Amino acid sequence: MPVPVLHAERVTLRPLTDDDVQRLAEVVAAPGVMEWWGTPDPPEREREGLRNDGAAFAVEVAGELAGWVGFDEETEPDYRHASLDIALTPAHQDDGLGPEALRTAIRWLAEERGHHRFTIDPALENERAIRAYSKVGFRRVGIMRRAERFADGSWRDSLLMDLLAEELR
Repeated sequence: MPVPVLHAERVTLRPLTDDDVQRLAEVVAAPGVMEWWGTPDPPEREREGLRNDGAAFAVEVAGELAGWVGFDEETEPDYRHASLDIALTPAHQDDGLGPEALRTAIRWLAEERGHHRFTIDPALENERAIRAYSKVGFRRVGIMRRAERFADGSWRDSLLMDLLAEELR
């Protein structure tokens, strides 16, 4: 499924290139991101994960690669929803760019792909991400215990958050 180019005020979401995937594999292995990304995969597997079968955008700010937004779609009519994930380079964190990128992807998923509900599941300890997702309108649903293994090998809890399309801020 090819993704379009989407423009927001400061952020452009666009299809990933091979060069983006290589750079993003380095980003998710770098301090400031790797703490939250999970167990590192071998390079080729990491690149495939970032490609996400085409269900991912490169996040660009002022012409510079700033990060990645991936999504998965549940298309079963009785359970239809989309889940999202995001990673930004440390230089592009804490400036409202993550919420802007998520809002842009959510609008497209709602308007063009027909989704009404969205989920995201940051590490419970990732307070910065939780604050950012709350700004978009995501609400806490509950804790998923030992849901993700991290780079240090420990299992950590995740916070399941969801958003209905009409709650988008």
